[in-house]
Amino acid sequence: MIRFTSPAGASVSMFEKDAKALIRMMGHSGTIPSAIRAEDIATALQQLEAALQTTEEKSQEAQPSKLQGQDAEEKAVSINVRAYPLIELLKAASAKQKNVMWEKDSAFF
Repeated sequence: MIRFTSPAGASVSMFEKDAKALIRMMGHSGTIPSAIRAEDIATALQQLEAALQTTEEKSQEAQPSKLQGQDAEEKAVSINVRAYPLIELLKAASAKQKNVMWEKDSAFF
């Protein structure tokens, strides 16, 4: 698990695979631990939202018609849904000019 923290809001934890993908979408290397300085958050947020939009468009194009009889449990949670708490944290940090840090969450080990 990776935990994103900022003095601007509540921490956000997510699986390492998803966290690294989102970190890379923000234009960073995926290094853990690391951080984004307050003055760079707006750019990182813009890159993340653009990458998620592209991902959503590609998944809609590739998605066949809804399968009949498919249970809701069988549907995967999209990266866009998983990214929502991080996006909100980035928005709060940008508004309050605070850094965002991430590290392995030792509470899950």
